[in-house]
Amino acid sequence: MNNATTQPPRKRARIKNWALRLIYSRHAFLGLGIASFLESILIPIPLEAILVPLMQARRNQIFLLSTIALLGCLAGATVGYLVGYYVFDAIGQQLVELVSTPEQFESVRQRMEADGFWFVLSVGVIPVPFQIAMLAAGATSYSFPLFMLASALSRAVRYYGLGLLVLIAGNQAQAIFERHKVKATIVVTIGVLVIWGAASLWG
Repeated sequence: MNNATTQPPRKRARIKNWALRLIYSRHAFLGLGIASFLESILIPIPLEAILVPLMQARRNQIFLLSTIALLGCLAGATVGYLVGYYVFDAIGQQLVELVSTPEQFESVRQRMEADGFWFVLSVGVIPVPFQIAMLAAGATSYSFPLFMLASALSRAVRYYGLGLLVLIAGNQAQAIFERHKVKATIVVTIGVLVIWGAASLWG
């Protein structure tokens, strides 16, 4: 997950102001979808800084907001996969250098070839840029339906989990998320790894 606290203060302020304008805009749904799409491709937008305030202001539309964020992410995942599949040989190296390192990409590529579905599923919660997983999935010709399924499951946990947090905690959701997101990430990661290991043993 992106960490808004790592952003420079001026950049965080701009994102916060944009989020506040978006909350009361008649283009809120479109803006959220575009933000999710851009976050999943290359632009490091801390989507939680936009999504949580939107959910708090529109609690009767939490499920819809989570779904829009998920669809925006999946649209971005599709573009990233297709770039990796069709044009990685031409511009892939430049794209990798924008979001990671060649060494990390090679490691991810090997993981994709060995455990593609479970690796993509875990990318939603482990510190590997989602963009690298998209490019690697396309570059290795990994099954597109399985890639999309794993992406949808991992990001659904993120977005619908935030929605559930807002339903439970209300206006305290943002503070609770910032305070406990590291612990939550650890718990979810352990859960994914346990399921992954069990599936490997049964397989």
